[in-house]
Amino acid sequence: MEKLQFSFPAGPPAQGRVLAGVVGSGDLEVLVEPGQPGQTRVAVNTSVDGCAWLWQAVLERTFTDPGAAALAVEINDFGATPGVVGMRIHQALSELNLAGKA
Repeated sequence: MEKLQFSFPAGPPAQGRVLAGVVGSGDLEVLVEPGQPGQTRVAVNTSVDGCAWLWQAVLERTFTDPGAAALAVEINDFGATPGVVGMRIHQALSELNLAGKA
């Protein structure tokens, strides 16, 4: 089990909380809640060791807008593919009405 931490510049905190997905074989869950102003923090707990570079690449595609809402994101992964990771993150952001804004 590997625990990774990432942070990205952001604007004011988001409003609300959401859970998308479920931890299970080949899937993951994404928990999103308001973050500290100016920063989105992403904590990844994954069953696949040695893939920090891949997580960094996937997360940078989503959290590169410094004016986006500040979030605290926890991802609990059980071997999901990068496509599933992106889908779950966007699902959670859509539920917060932040798709395209984070």
